[in-house]
Amino acid sequence: MAPNDTEDIEAWAQAEGVPSLSDPFIQKYLSGRDALVEQEKKQRSDYHFRQSLSPMALEACAIVSQIRFQEQQTLWTKEYEDSLLTEHVDVFPGMMFSLAKERMEKSKLWQIVKKMPKGALLHCHLEAMVDLDWALEEAFNTEGVCVIADGPITTEQQRRKTGFSFTYAKVAKDDVSVWTEDYSANTPVPINTAATKFPDGGKTGFIEWIRSRVTITASEHLSHHEGPNEVWRKFMSCFPILGSLIYYEPIFRKFVRRMCKQLLDDGVYYVDMRSAFYTPYRSVGKESWDEDWFNMLAHIEDEIEDFKKSEDGKDFWGARMIWTTIRQFNKKQVIESMKQCIEMKIEFPDLIAGYDLVGQEDLGRPLSHLAPELFWFRKACTQEGVDIPFFFHAGETLGDGDSTDENLFDAIILGTRRIGHGFSLYKHPLLIDMVKEKKILVESCPVSNEVLRLSSSIMSHPLPALLARGVPCSLCNDDPTILGQGVSGMSHDFWQALQGWENLGLEGLGSLAENSVRWASFEDYSAKDWTQDIKDGSMGKGTRAQKLKEWTKRWERYCAWIVEEFGVDENLEPEE
Repeated sequence: MAPNDTEDIEAWAQAEGVPSLSDPFIQKYLSGRDALVEQEKKQRSDYHFRQSLSPMALEACAIVSQIRFQEQQTLWTKEYEDSLLTEHVDVFPGMMFSLAKERMEKSKLWQIVKKMPKGALLHCHLEAMVDLDWALEEAFNTEGVCVIADGPITTEQQRRKTGFSFTYAKVAKDDVSVWTEDYSANTPVPINTAATKFPDGGKTGFIEWIRSRVTITASEHLSHHEGPNEVWRKFMSCFPILGSLIYYEPIFRKFVRRMCKQLLDDGVYYVDMRSAFYTPYRSVGKESWDEDWFNMLAHIEDEIEDFKKSEDGKDFWGARMIWTTIRQFNKKQVIESMKQCIEMKIEFPDLIAGYDLVGQEDLGRPLSHLAPELFWFRKACTQEGVDIPFFFHAGETLGDGDSTDENLFDAIILGTRRIGHGFSLYKHPLLIDMVKEKKILVESCPVSNEVLRLSSSIMSHPLPALLARGVPCSLCNDDPTILGQGVSGMSHDFWQALQGWENLGLEGLGSLAENSVRWASFEDYSAKDWTQDIKDGSMGKGTRAQKLKEWTKRWERYCAWIVEEFGVDENLEPEE
């Protein structure tokens, strides 16, 4: 019979001739093994950042590691008494985002991550940065805002599938209901009337119905057996609805200010936004759509500048726009969008930062197929005397060697300055070397990749593989309204990364934040100056160097706050 207690086991092992951990040759093996681990860590993209940490930052990182470990032993076990989940769910660190969100927001790590200076948000889509409850309340209080639908919405199936949107009308009938069979398609109904008459709970039920149509629910996120295409169909259907809600001037101006404020409150000082310029824009009091995007961009620019001048926004560095075209468009539609991009760059040189293509990569045209249009765009930019660099989405796929996966090759060859998602990049050793050599950053969106069924949870996300190979990356939130983060900040993605990956720690999180500042498109740069400016970092002379120095000061103050708030005197035991 095998011995049970520790002393008996040790005596038994000694009798069997099993070496002890303290034996010199075992210790020599372990020291060699540890040296190999350290040797590999020198290849990490955050290695130099870690080496330059101040004593204060090192102490803060150690404290955060201790808190993380304690919460893994207490908060993230199914024995935790204040269970927020149903009994059949096995609770574990790094569990699926939609199941973990409520619990993560009660953790000490959440308090810490919320206060972190996150730098710049480099990958987000404007229509999906909406605080939904706020935007609906604005719509309820804005004269002329109406609901229109493709037909009557009377059944559960129609509630899930019938197309609808928000619009403005000077005259709308209060006696018409979207919720009855006699509704005629595209008849505007005042939003307050539509909400009050909603058959399942009135205004409260109406708001929940809107939420169900513009967010991916937990069950949709978790249904991995349906594959990515099904969840992408829901995902893409959300954008026109959200766009129609905010693309009316009185609401839009307030939305831009509120988004900037929410980002700043979350430690984000700069944002590179993307918009598909698909849902039309309407200036105040106009029943017809604007013919172009001039007013929309003018209103964005006005509100950003006014916010920066305000007391609330004095620490905000600014925002720019990456013009995007939907990749499913045909050749004529793509060229027309490119022409608009060039026209708007001439009108708003400080606002338009670059060009990209958006939409589901797996079902859209690959970059190789779009090469004629992209080369036409380059030539047209030269003829008009403007420089609009590429910031391509690429590799947002589970594929390996298919045309979508190979978008990564084209993005790099075509000179992209950053790669959006780069989910499949870890499969390409040659491209990894090229990305490092060319100083291309990956805009990684872990929560987005998880909710859109590319990874089952943060634990299976490929970003750690890229960091280990020395690829520069930043964290981004992509589409927080739709994906379930609920707010336009980045805390959920930062928290997921910190909790999910043992090798990251607060040190790695700090490096990702610094990268976001280093690769932000603060102003126009030639290709040569862009690369040199990134290499120079805080040692340079321009805007980027200044912002990196400013971020570093905020990082040091943040680390001091952690030490003061959670240091040795702090009781790290879970609260009763």
